[in-house]
Amino acid sequence: MDRVIFHVDMDAFYASVEQRDTPAYIGRPVIVGADPRGGAGRGVVAACSYEARRYGIHSALPISQAYRLCPDGVYLRPDMAKYSRVSREIREIFKELTPLIEPLSIDEAFLDVSGLCADEQAALALARDLKSRIRKEQQLTASVGVAPSKFVAKIASDLEKPDGLVLVTPRQLQRFLDPLPLSRIWGVGPRTEERLKAMNLETIGDLRRFDVGVLERRFGKHGGHLWRLANGIDPRPVVVSRKAKSVSQERTFSTDTKDREVLDEVLKRLSHKVAERLKRHAIGGKTVTIKLRYSDFTTLTRQASFRDVVSEGDAIYGIAARLLKQYWETSRAVRLIGVGLSALESSDSGGQLRLFD
Repeated sequence: MDRVIFHVDMDAFYASVEQRDTPAYIGRPVIVGADPRGGAGRGVVAACSYEARRYGIHSALPISQAYRLCPDGVYLRPDMAKYSRVSREIREIFKELTPLIEPLSIDEAFLDVSGLCADEQAALALARDLKSRIRKEQQLTASVGVAPSKFVAKIASDLEKPDGLVLVTPRQLQRFLDPLPLSRIWGVGPRTEERLKAMNLETIGDLRRFDVGVLERRFGKHGGHLWRLANGIDPRPVVVSRKAKSVSQERTFSTDTKDREVLDEVLKRLSHKVAERLKRHAIGGKTVTIKLRYSDFTTLTRQASFRDVVSEGDAIYGIAARLLKQYWETSRAVRLIGVGLSALESSDSGGQLRLFD
């Protein structure tokens, strides 16, 4: 294998850390997320153990629904400081293996180990050693996908969870990909999948064998990209340095609200929390986005951009409040409100509001 990429994905990370630290939770359904409040809670599940998944619970499920499915589960609020510390410790293990590490989130990363593997057996042995070390030092399990590309490695890591290890060699590539559903491809969401199925395409193999020209006419450049992934073509390198694309904060209300003063006050607090995070890292941004989720879970996002970089809470809030006034349907109660800043870059002066685009 000329190119060997690992995708390392920690199994049920938040819940597994909680089970490790509190042995009484081992073997029990652990749900990390919002306060369920006896089934009347707001917010969603952030993560859950595999025992909880047997009840039909999964990430992003409304916490009230999770409670109805499993009222006897262990419900915990997230401890992000602890999870971040464990994530950093795991990353130190990665660094002893290779400097070519691309974190995707707190619990997963790509590693380029091409120079360390003479053949596929060496790649397997290296992955087993990595998994063993994580288990020994952190008492946690990781699933690892080993493949010639990031796209295939990420799919592979998910197929035999938990504690999985799946190797896909170049000669196995199409045999591995062809039977998989279209939803396994990065960039194929429900709408795109529906459009592809309307073209009688059901699997990655169907897409691979389809006319790329037709795909490009119907989907533009994205169609060609999907066709290349279906053919196992993904030369993207492991990117060692990844800059944050946005900084955001949001709040789920305990009771849906139509109170303009409440929404304004929360929006202001969230804007200043965003500003605090920006200042800690000496960055600013140009694009303010607000997020509104209504009682029926429909979600609206709207954004506007400054000409110059800003990082001040009042500046962010000023635009966020304007967007709220312009786009909120006042007859609809709001369940969640959020604000974020994107188009980030260094902020030397802390950012001053000048011209608004």
